[in-house]
Amino acid sequence: MKNTKFSILKELLLDKKNIVILPHTNPDGDAIGSCLGLMHMLNNFGHNSKVISPNSIPSFLNWVPGFNEILFFDQNKNHCCEAITNAKLIFTLDFNDLNRIGEMSQLIENANAEIILIDHHQNPKDYANLTFSEPKISSTCELLYEIFVELGYEKKINKEISTCIYMGMMTDTGSFKFPNVTYRTHDIVSNLISKGIKTSVIHNKVYDNSSLSKIKILGRALENLNIVSEFKTAYMFLEKKDLESLNYQKGDTEGIVNYGLSLNGINFSTIFIEDYNEKNKIKISFRSFGEFSCDDFARKHFNGGGHKNAAGGKDHGSIMEVIKKFNKFLINYKTDLSK
Repeated sequence: MKNTKFSILKELLLDKKNIVILPHTNPDGDAIGSCLGLMHMLNNFGHNSKVISPNSIPSFLNWVPGFNEILFFDQNKNHCCEAITNAKLIFTLDFNDLNRIGEMSQLIENANAEIILIDHHQNPKDYANLTFSEPKISSTCELLYEIFVELGYEKKINKEISTCIYMGMMTDTGSFKFPNVTYRTHDIVSNLISKGIKTSVIHNKVYDNSSLSKIKILGRALENLNIVSEFKTAYMFLEKKDLESLNYQKGDTEGIVNYGLSLNGINFSTIFIEDYNEKNKIKISFRSFGEFSCDDFARKHFNGGGHKNAAGGKDHGSIMEVIKKFNKFLINYKTDLSK
């Protein structure tokens, strides 16, 4: 991160402005935490900032401070379009490709506003006027905290902002167990705790507040668990009929892929989920231990990407056809997966 970028950003924020903050489609904890944390900070400085989500958010995030102020593009396009038109600054958080916001992408490309990208995923696209891209940092929330520090805003980080940032860091690091967690991550957590946040309460609200449908869907995914022992790989799948019969709600499949890595001797875990709304569209999540790159695998074979040990992708066809392709691709990675 170059100091000139912070000088430019600080200059842009000197005058009070209309500001729009965007997470990616199907936003997760890191996306919502960073967006709401930034919204609170900017509004505390007198800006008129609004978070616009492309679509709805999982119910386990509906308690996060500022959640009720979020605008949803798929529910109120006119209001959202007006906010984007009037914005002087647009922040895009936790994504680095405008394809991640679907129908809204053209609006952002045509907006009469400065665009600021803040993200920790690899291979950012060149669409922003100002880019803060740090793939080695564990979460966008951690990156946002560092930006606040560089801007001289650290003393303005209150309990409300700290709650948002901690929640995003926690969810995107698997409760601080992923390899990209560093001493600095824990240093930041210590500073957030000093603001009075209740880490156990935040954890319980996210992880210990499951619906019956979420538990049943987890059970079905585990029933569909397969082991490919020679490649130290586990994969699960959920068909649309599974989701329908178990009364699927948005967010119910979050985190299921991680269960594969809990098995002894497994280095690579994948889940295939048939899209609830679109026929023959398969959403895929990848997780790995060690040096195997989920990001490379997802980019090369499944139109996706993400991080070294956590990525996503998609494909079209029946779920069994996609799984068959996956198993064929695995043959080329036996050496990498055995490390």
